[in-house]
Amino acid sequence: RTRGKRLMGLASLAEVPEAVLPVLVKAAAGGGGRGMRIVRSLSALAGELEAARSEAASAFGDGEVFLEPYIERGRHVEVQVLADAHGTVWALGTRDCSLQRRHQKVIEESPAPGLAPSLVETLHASAVSAARAVGYRGAGTVEFLVSPDGRAHFLEMNTRLQVEHPVTEAVFGLDLVALQLRVAEGAALPEAAPQASGHAVEARLYAEDPSKGWTPQTGVLHALEVPGAAPGLRVDTGYGAGDSIGVHYDPMIAKVIAWAPTRHEAVRRLAHALRRARVHGPVTNRELLVRSLEHPEFTGAQLDTGFYERNLDALTVPGDGERYAAVAAALADAASRGGRFGGWRNVASQPQLKVYGEHEVRYRAGRDGYVVEDVAGLRVVDVAPDRVRLELDGVVRNFGIAAHGDQVYVDSPLGTCTLTARPRFADPQDRALPGSLLAPMPGTVVRVGDGLGEGVRVTQGQPLVWLEAMKMEHRIVSPASGILTALHAVPGRQVEVGALLAVVQEEDSAS
Repeated sequence: RTRGKRLMGLASLAEVPEAVLPVLVKAAAGGGGRGMRIVRSLSALAGELEAARSEAASAFGDGEVFLEPYIERGRHVEVQVLADAHGTVWALGTRDCSLQRRHQKVIEESPAPGLAPSLVETLHASAVSAARAVGYRGAGTVEFLVSPDGRAHFLEMNTRLQVEHPVTEAVFGLDLVALQLRVAEGAALPEAAPQASGHAVEARLYAEDPSKGWTPQTGVLHALEVPGAAPGLRVDTGYGAGDSIGVHYDPMIAKVIAWAPTRHEAVRRLAHALRRARVHGPVTNRELLVRSLEHPEFTGAQLDTGFYERNLDALTVPGDGERYAAVAAALADAASRGGRFGGWRNVASQPQLKVYGEHEVRYRAGRDGYVVEDVAGLRVVDVAPDRVRLELDGVVRNFGIAAHGDQVYVDSPLGTCTLTARPRFADPQDRALPGSLLAPMPGTVVRVGDGLGEGVRVTQGQPLVWLEAMKMEHRIVSPASGILTALHAVPGRQVEVGALLAVVQEEDSAS
């Protein structure tokens, strides 16, 4: 509270005391992570304020921002409220939304695990009091940040249904959309809210690459199949096979929600459903979601908003499944070209080579079927153009293969992999100049660094260009220290993925 008071009424940045750091810059006119920056040093404050204002103005038409204390390792906990015009206000449990990237939620659950009963009572009472204080009517969400010492700090009230409202519906057996409409028509709510039952967890499936700074992805969605027949599983999506994911909307493809009597069962059910899903098209965060749900911190309910900051590198390391997926893809390709599995041969065939990314697969057809070289503990059981069965260390696993253009999608119990066959000879036109900064996604250039131009010296990591795509702003930084020899980015310019934005000649080569 003291830190919060010291941030109020400051006439200039020079008055911000070092003691209040870190602070959070937030857009006054909206949320969703837009116009939000964490500032840990006064030297960075001016730049982050300008960046936040620019993003807020672009997203909400209002560049006003404010500062508030940033709580390290806090939990994002919220309360769903529903109020009618007759004085009844329901507090429908708690939700934990701590797993976030770019201040946007990724995994949510209800009830928030591990909270002291007294804290839950305080959160409920505070949420109801906030709704009553403004005469609120309808569905809304009162959000809090819970510090490691168990104290709750008010964040904001969202006067609408949140993306994560299905977890509340699942544990209370309600249709909040229908209830919101009835309240708007003047209907009265029962005096007492229904009782909660069980636990629900939701995961947001995004078209993005977490291993590359959460870069949004676009393109055709060839397949979207999440096993939805299991009891306690729900899938909310507006996409289907053949739809295109563009740059003008949030990159969320679907929400997958699992309910079960206990948290442990709900988490396992959701992880199992996501692992079995077929999502073919742009890169998604599906594998990250599965690994997050199985991470010891999450299963142990050790939740805070810094989860991905600490664990992202480990969660995005490619697993052994990609190597075996490449083997399956190579054998399926051979079968699609008329190769036979098994059959009598007088002599072994010549070894064949297929390359997917960093994986070289060498195989040959023998008397007893295909033999894969340099992969210990592997035996080829059966091969077809769309399905391969491999025995890995005594366990037989099925690999489903689907090809769409240059992309090959391999689904197995080890996860889903997207592979691209490497051509035998590189196209000279595909080569980019050393130091080239290419657009990682299609989008709009919203800003270019101040004072930049050809011949200007830049430093490694210095932001050069800001791109906006899928409701997010992305900084393109210099890959090295050197001279800016070309700058093609112009504010307002629409660019496609791979477009040349700038070229930086490294200092060693520039001298």
